[in-house]
Amino acid sequence: MATTAASSLCYTAPLPRTNLLNQFPVYATGAWLTPRAIPSIKLKSRPSSSSVAASAATSAVESEPQTAAASPAKVLPFRVGHGFDLHRLEPGYPLIIGGINIPHDRGCEAHSDGDVLLHCVVDAILGALGLPDIGQIFPDTDPKWKGAASSVFIEEAVRLMHEAGYELGNLDATLILQRPKVSPHKEVIRSNLCKLLGADPSVVNLKAKTHEKVDSLGENRSIAAHTVVLLMKK
Repeated sequence: MATTAASSLCYTAPLPRTNLLNQFPVYATGAWLTPRAIPSIKLKSRPSSSSVAASAATSAVESEPQTAAASPAKVLPFRVGHGFDLHRLEPGYPLIIGGINIPHDRGCEAHSDGDVLLHCVVDAILGALGLPDIGQIFPDTDPKWKGAASSVFIEEAVRLMHEAGYELGNLDATLILQRPKVSPHKEVIRSNLCKLLGADPSVVNLKAKTHEKVDSLGENRSIAAHTVVLLMKK
């Protein structure tokens, strides 16, 4: 029974019973026992659980800096990010898409201006950089962002991108809404998006889809957007 307890407490990989007895001391009740091949028995005080825990904690703390030093962050030649956003459409709100006010009988209910396109572009850039999402950097619990123009969020995302040593390779965005039709406004939206990003129009693409009258998007009760960005090392 003592040998069974020893193998479960002292060894991560159990050894055959003969090897365990011949090569290693076993942990018996209240004492360390020498192998059975040696007739004499020497008693040693059992290490306390607190000292074992303290030793393990010290070892973990001492080894942590070495692990961090051995794994420096990689500088990648390019990074890819994806962003998604969705807002409810409610009467009495303006519909802002890509910084452009689009005529409609309802708009996005949100803490800021509810610009679903700019929000998902920001999230795509932050994601590519490995940073927290827009809700963590600009929380909707902070009153200073109440009704704020989403261009402020884009400017900060672009600043972080350049600070990290990257520039926009290309961007592809898709708007999903049943109404209104985006095609009459698409080029104005794309032009403003290029201006906010400081990007050439040739690397910024914008598409729009309906949701075939399915669920809240298809019933004109919400609007959504997806964005994928490629960031290139300068």
